[in-house]
Amino acid sequence: MNAHLFTNRSRQLAFGLLMFIGAMMFANPTRAGGGGGIDLGIKIRDGLESQAVYVGLGILVAVYVLIIFETVHRTLAAAVGGLVALFALNHYKVGDALTLAEVTTLIDWETIGLLLGMMVMVGILSNTGVFEYFAVLSYKKSGGSIWTLVVILCSVTAVLSAFLDNVTTMLLLTPVTIQLAKVLDIKPIPLLISEVLFSNIGGAATMIGDPPNIMIGSGLSSTKIEEAGFPELAQFGVTFNDFIFEMGPGILMCIVPSFMLLKWYYADEFSGSRVRDVAELEAKYGIKDPQMLKVAGFILVLVILNFFLHPITHIAVSWIALVGAVVMLLATDRHELEEPLHHVEWTTLLFFAGLFVLVHSLQEMGVINYIGRYVMAAIEFFGSDTGDGQTVRLAAAILIVLWVSAVASAFIDNIPYTATMIPIVLQISDELGGYLLNPLIWALAFGACLGGNGTLIGASANVVTAGMSEEAGYPISFNEFFKAGFPVMILTTFIVSLYMLLVFIVGGEDNAVYVKIILVGITVLSIIGQLARGRSKGKSFAEALVDDEMQGIGEFVVEAKSKATKMLRGEEE
Repeated sequence: MNAHLFTNRSRQLAFGLLMFIGAMMFANPTRAGGGGGIDLGIKIRDGLESQAVYVGLGILVAVYVLIIFETVHRTLAAAVGGLVALFALNHYKVGDALTLAEVTTLIDWETIGLLLGMMVMVGILSNTGVFEYFAVLSYKKSGGSIWTLVVILCSVTAVLSAFLDNVTTMLLLTPVTIQLAKVLDIKPIPLLISEVLFSNIGGAATMIGDPPNIMIGSGLSSTKIEEAGFPELAQFGVTFNDFIFEMGPGILMCIVPSFMLLKWYYADEFSGSRVRDVAELEAKYGIKDPQMLKVAGFILVLVILNFFLHPITHIAVSWIALVGAVVMLLATDRHELEEPLHHVEWTTLLFFAGLFVLVHSLQEMGVINYIGRYVMAAIEFFGSDTGDGQTVRLAAAILIVLWVSAVASAFIDNIPYTATMIPIVLQISDELGGYLLNPLIWALAFGACLGGNGTLIGASANVVTAGMSEEAGYPISFNEFFKAGFPVMILTTFIVSLYMLLVFIVGGEDNAVYVKIILVGITVLSIIGQLARGRSKGKSFAEALVDDEMQGIGEFVVEAKSKATKMLRGEEE
């Protein structure tokens, strides 16, 4: 095992893959949302545009049927779908078939690089025993209550996802959760599904929390809008702080209802408690290699710090992760690569590669733009450009873009979907009125992020979690995720719809800030009231948070109705 780093062929290939990903990102700086920065200049042959769209839709539906019914492994389904989509694209495009080098530009190497780098670092950290340690610590904080443990894990996941990104958060927390489930002898899949749902919810609150937000923040800044040829819309560009002020209140409104829905859906799995000897657990699952943990932990802290500094340094998060992985490999055990690289989810990386090729091939065939045209037509159907008609059109535009984005992102990975919708949103605002742009930006962001909860392949965090869970022996099926995730997606999208209508329609341009402040105040007071009511019944903090006994509210309504009746009778008398 003391062979030099570059003497073993498998090590050469593994280490070389890290370098290859980095080289691809350097050679092909990605557009927002994936695919290469090189314009391939693809043009569909005249007269075959409609046929190409319908064939592309058929391929997309076929791939999803394979995944939903689990006819084949999702990675194989994505790979086959990508190949078939490439054959179709080559058939319909003008000119020669795409070369292999051109095909690689369809892959979002930023995402692949980020995942690979973080997987390597997680693999190294797993050997130190730190994940087992955090699992025991979480159990201690929960007092043995399974639901309290769920609330702790989901809350930590949401907060970390807001300030890191949800993919990185799930890469770090999935091993902790699986180990914790083993220690407590409970099913890990409900815990993992709940965490990843909250990772997508929490990640929506900031610009760096979810890949669609990163893309929107980059592609719809004032500078980028002007460079795209829409100087008159540049004033509506978004900044880092805008995401917190516009998205944060809506996400806050979604937290407690989402907990309530999960508690109801997983009533059996999340009930009861587990009694374990904490001292025995600490002795059995302590830190195995403190020195390696110090070194690897320090490097991970530097990586995370650079993630935070991304809006300032503008260094791609994928480069940060890859450099961190290489440095950690060199700093921990430079003569051993098999063990940390064993934790890399190669099937997950291949799934993403196939999915990117599939969706970007269909994008070149006009499938997603076809959807965009119908979105614009639906908006044009409502209201007009003047007077009250403008308000009606704005409300319709918000709801249409929000719900189309949510549903589409559930069934088409939200990264390439967002990349396609960014120019469509600019086109809609340019043709139908600049006043639409700012609300539509947030409708797209909310829809893409929350829509990712709809299915197992709706968001990168979902796929990564499923891959790691499967590797540990706990496969998450498409249907199992769908049954929990889709209702959460519908619930949160409905709440955000109400939030956006109140802010942009009721509040309008002049009073939007006041409406947001009022909504945040009502939400905070409601949570405090919910906790106080539950605690007064002797419930724990976590149980009080989802207290669904309406007795207190019912008594309040009856009392208020009685007082109102007496007042009316007094006035009549």
